[in-house]
Amino acid sequence: MATVLRPRDAEELRRTVEWALNDGVPLAIEGRGSKRNYGPPSRSDHVVSLAAIEGVVEYQPEELVIAVKAGTPLREIEALLAQRRQMLAFEPPDLGAILGGAKGEGSLAGALMCNLAGPRRIAAGAARDHFLGFQGVNGRAERFKAGGRMVKNVTGYDLSKLMAGSLGTLAALDEVTVKIVPAPERVHTLLLVGLDDEAAIAALCAAMGSPHEVSGAAHLPATLAGRSGIDLVAQQGGAVTAIRVEGVAPSVEARLKALRAQFAPTAPAMEELHTMRSRQFWEEVRDATLVGDPASLLWRISCPPTEGPAVVAAIRQRRLDTEVQYDWSGGLIWLSLAPGDPATDDAAHVAVRGALMECGGHATLVRAPEAVRARVPVFQPRPPALAALSRRVKESFDPKGIFGTR
Repeated sequence: MATVLRPRDAEELRRTVEWALNDGVPLAIEGRGSKRNYGPPSRSDHVVSLAAIEGVVEYQPEELVIAVKAGTPLREIEALLAQRRQMLAFEPPDLGAILGGAKGEGSLAGALMCNLAGPRRIAAGAARDHFLGFQGVNGRAERFKAGGRMVKNVTGYDLSKLMAGSLGTLAALDEVTVKIVPAPERVHTLLLVGLDDEAAIAALCAAMGSPHEVSGAAHLPATLAGRSGIDLVAQQGGAVTAIRVEGVAPSVEARLKALRAQFAPTAPAMEELHTMRSRQFWEEVRDATLVGDPASLLWRISCPPTEGPAVVAAIRQRRLDTEVQYDWSGGLIWLSLAPGDPATDDAAHVAVRGALMECGGHATLVRAPEAVRARVPVFQPRPPALAALSRRVKESFDPKGIFGTR
């Protein structure tokens, strides 16, 4: 079992990395550990937990900027922002529950290091688009920082975007700064009931192409809809296609009316979720808690939205034991498979990635036993040129390979 190191501040973090550098000890960096089972198993005998480096460094509601230490729980940040009717625009998912941990234990820094965004990504952009700056320690045990606490910031290379998605393999960050946005007054969701996958994705793409400023576009087949904790969703007895609109009340009402008129000729039935139940519903979609059971294998697939149903159909030609949830208007697919023998199971990665060959998407194995994740490429294999570039970037930040690679 790995030894967990818990530095209490930025200087202790630097000294921890310095010790590892001098002794040639590889480190695995984590925020609060909620995504410890995300990605390939760590090869490091020492885990550096940033959970003790927590707290709000600076919050400027008028400037729409917040800086926090790396171990600060995301739930605390969101609660603080809610007091001022503000929020994180990229709607970071909470993957703790689906990865075998506890809900609500993730950190903002962890979401940024995985570049994870929720349903609002189609309107607000990815996590990296809201990442303004950071402070941390590189693989030479040197403290460095990049970016700043200004939304308009020109500093040459945008290292924040480089760090986003790096999974702690380039540096150990102790502080992050992000931009925030005002929270909407109303959040309503139009439900189209009874559409099959192809008709649902066509409807979602039409909604996204409309002038109605849609901020969420998801489709739950009947099995998943029936598991929802929202009674109006679970009781429909069929698939549910959800279209979210947000803003001030008159605008939301006008846009919903227009969307109802747009889909009335093709939707068998329509319902509507108001603000409280809308937020609960989109949290279910965001965290993928309805897809499969805790023992199932879980893939996160990105592809062009219009190709989503065809990708799923191609996978089902090889594996019938699939459940899917479509988000991002069909561009994000959560797909579960029944597990096999961990000693031999390949998570159907050839079938999953083979289905993406023509459309150019990519797939990540989010949940699987450790033995499977050690054997199967968890992340989409990089083309040779991109892999070579990634190696050069890694060497520039961490020449001795102190931070474990993924």
